[in-house]
Amino acid sequence: MSLNVSKLACQRGGRVIFSDFSFEITAGEPVLLRGPNGAGKSTLLRVLAGLIPRMGGEASLNGTPITDRDGFQEQITYAGHLDAIKPQLTVAENLAFWADLFGSGDYNKAMKNFNLLEIADRPAHACSAGQKRRLGLARITVADRPLWLLDEPTVSLDVETTATFARVIESHCKAGGMALIATHIDLGLTNPRIIEMTTHSGKTSAAEAELDPFLSEDWT
Repeated sequence: MSLNVSKLACQRGGRVIFSDFSFEITAGEPVLLRGPNGAGKSTLLRVLAGLIPRMGGEASLNGTPITDRDGFQEQITYAGHLDAIKPQLTVAENLAFWADLFGSGDYNKAMKNFNLLEIADRPAHACSAGQKRRLGLARITVADRPLWLLDEPTVSLDVETTATFARVIESHCKAGGMALIATHIDLGLTNPRIIEMTTHSGKTSAAEAELDPFLSEDWT
């Protein structure tokens, strides 16, 4: 089980965000994605999650190429800056929805792990920012998918919940999963590997501009 990325590149609005970016993650690895603001950490995660197109390069997940969108994305759980919760549903109903969608059944463990049992009947729109974040992260754990893509997952979390989430990540990886986490803080993981991203020069050649997938509508 592995994620292999080779010479991946992304361009948005005529500007190259990153290019020739390569790395590999194997089963059991939690990997931290580090770099200055604007280096493309969030963009990389969104490319792998299928939310924006790549400009070039390749990626494969457990042998499935990124060009096989359904096969690639069905192995990924993504958590971005938004919590991906339905405000009109209660906390329990939100998790029940995701559990039913992914066919993972019982979601009570997720509620217990993230201290949500006491607010199970509370509408999500009435939750605090931290509670919404906990609910959004609990959603990840009810999907049985090998690769977690996490973009600053501990925003709005207290120290205790951050430590809990670190244990959840390590449990996922010990079971053979993988996690790629863009974060500037120490999550408390045990010896995570770090991948550094550097800021691109911002200069875009005429040839690169012609490859802009947003202009060509090339999402392959």
